[in-house]
Amino acid sequence: MCLLGLYTGINSEGKGLAAVIAALGLMSGTSMDGVDAAIVETDGADVIRFGATAALAYPAEMQALLRAARGWDPCPEAEAAILEWHGPRLRARIPDVPDLIGFHGQTLAHDPAAGRTRQIGDGAELAAFWQAPVIWDFRSADMAAGGEGAPLAPFFHFHALRARGLSGRVAVVNIGGVGNVTWADLDQTRAEDTGALLAFDTGPGNAPLDDLIRARGAGMMDLDGAVSGAGHANGAIVKKALGHGYFQRPAPKSLDRDAFADLAAAVADLSTADAAATLAEITAASIAAAQRHFPAPVAHWLITGGGRHNPTLMARLASCLPAPVAPIEAIGLDGDMLEAQAFAWLAVRAFRGLPLSAPGTTGVATPVTGGRLSRPRAIQTRI
Repeated sequence: MCLLGLYTGINSEGKGLAAVIAALGLMSGTSMDGVDAAIVETDGADVIRFGATAALAYPAEMQALLRAARGWDPCPEAEAAILEWHGPRLRARIPDVPDLIGFHGQTLAHDPAAGRTRQIGDGAELAAFWQAPVIWDFRSADMAAGGEGAPLAPFFHFHALRARGLSGRVAVVNIGGVGNVTWADLDQTRAEDTGALLAFDTGPGNAPLDDLIRARGAGMMDLDGAVSGAGHANGAIVKKALGHGYFQRPAPKSLDRDAFADLAAAVADLSTADAAATLAEITAASIAAAQRHFPAPVAHWLITGGGRHNPTLMARLASCLPAPVAPIEAIGLDGDMLEAQAFAWLAVRAFRGLPLSAPGTTGVATPVTGGRLSRPRAIQTRI
């Protein structure tokens, strides 16, 4: 790809950047199951053209390494592994060097109350490997300005849905390790406009269910919802889980992957199928409960992330939500790659110095940009 010939006189604020460029977004989410990579050609606003994608599934030993590294303690082995998977292993799947890379890194801990977050992966080393500029450390600037640092995809959701021709009020739910929702009024013009967005983590996503399945020796995940679909949810446990203090907090708000780790003990005495059904019900019910924070009802619910592959979970959402529920593929987007595409788009915005978050998405006082730019020495004079 390498369109660096278009990059005449670019500085660190992105001035002089060609109107539409190709960026590669790299995402390894809280499910810790692999790397998603996606090319997006964009101006960082409503011009969004989707290109090639690639997915690398982590083997069991890599997943175990990342799970063991969760928290705040240094883990050089996990750092090295993240760079290996986002560098040499992924490079074999990407035919051309991109113009710009958006590198999310791997989240190992997130504590917005203390103003700290931890994503491992060194963008400078990745830039040296790819010989392309890398935008990384997306969350720190927002947190330094008083925001939650998450979620960051809502700005992209807003513009991607507008680019598909949608209007009115829509909710986009991403079910990864943690669940999050973007409430969007697509009749607004820009994501940072007052009233355009409200976004927050809804509660547990796939993480408790995945952890249960692994702990019970039933696989790596609830594949096709087979385990949860065979069980019956325990209503008392669901009700107690929804009494968690997090659900009483006003939005915007965000979670650590393990904020609901105590659910494992809550379902310990249930059969595997009933425990899985209970955890799936808690995820669905917490998403439904998110509506209490919405400024106005939505006409559609669009589901993205790995959770949309779980028919049991999707059926529960369809049952407990008051408007039509559909996977985001219904509007022509790729729910497996949407987060990677988001960080490609966000990288272009960060390069331009445009906002990545706003009061309605992270609780930051005013819209802020973010990200750190690392440039490989070999092409420093060109960018």
